[in-house]
Amino acid sequence: MAAHLDGPALLALHARALEHFGDLVRAVPDGAWQAPTPCTDWTVRQLVGHLTSEQLWVPDLLAGATVAEIGDRFDGDVLGDDPVAAWTAAADAARAAFAAPGALERTVHLSYGARRADGYAREMTVDAVVHAWDLAQGTGADPTVDPAAAEFALAELAPQADALAASGLFADPVPVPAGADAATRLLGLVGRDPAHPLG
Repeated sequence: MAAHLDGPALLALHARALEHFGDLVRAVPDGAWQAPTPCTDWTVRQLVGHLTSEQLWVPDLLAGATVAEIGDRFDGDVLGDDPVAAWTAAADAARAAFAAPGALERTVHLSYGARRADGYAREMTVDAVVHAWDLAQGTGADPTVDPAAAEFALAELAPQADALAASGLFADPVPVPAGADAATRLLGLVGRDPAHPLG
C-alpha cells in the first residue's frame, strides 16, 4: 500500500506534493489572494501562509527543537510582500531537511507528542496534498489530485476517520458515490465536497 512508503519513495512523494502546491502558489492571480477557499476560515493568502508556516517549522523540529523552544517564531504573517518567494524558500528548506541523511529516523517533538520523523513526513505530505486541492478551488486552477498522492493520503487518513471527525479540525465527512476514485474518497473523508467546494 502507498501508505507504507518509506525512505526515497516517501521523500519523492513529499517533494512532488510540495512542488505541486508551489506550482499553484506561483499561478495565483494578482487579484485572488483574498479569495475564499474551502477552508472557510482562510482566504487564499491565509491558506498559503498556513502551509508556509508549517514548512518553516520542519528544519528546527528535525534538529531536535521542541514546540516550546520554537514558540511563536512562525506565528503571524510569514508571507510578507512576496508570498511566492516566502513559500519557495520555506518549502525548499523543509524538503532539504527531510532529505538529509538519517533525518527520517530521528524523533521529532510535535504539539501532540513525540513521533518518528518519517511519520511527520507522511503527515506533511498529506497536508500538502489536501490543501493543494483547497488552493486550486480558491484560485480557479485545475483541482485534479494526483492519483498516487490521493491513494497515499487516503491510506494514511482512513484508519483515523473517527479521530478526524472528533478533532474539530475538519468538517463532517461528505458522502461519496460507491466506486468513487481515491481522490473523491479522500476529499469526502476530510469534509470537502467537490460538487460545492466553497460551500
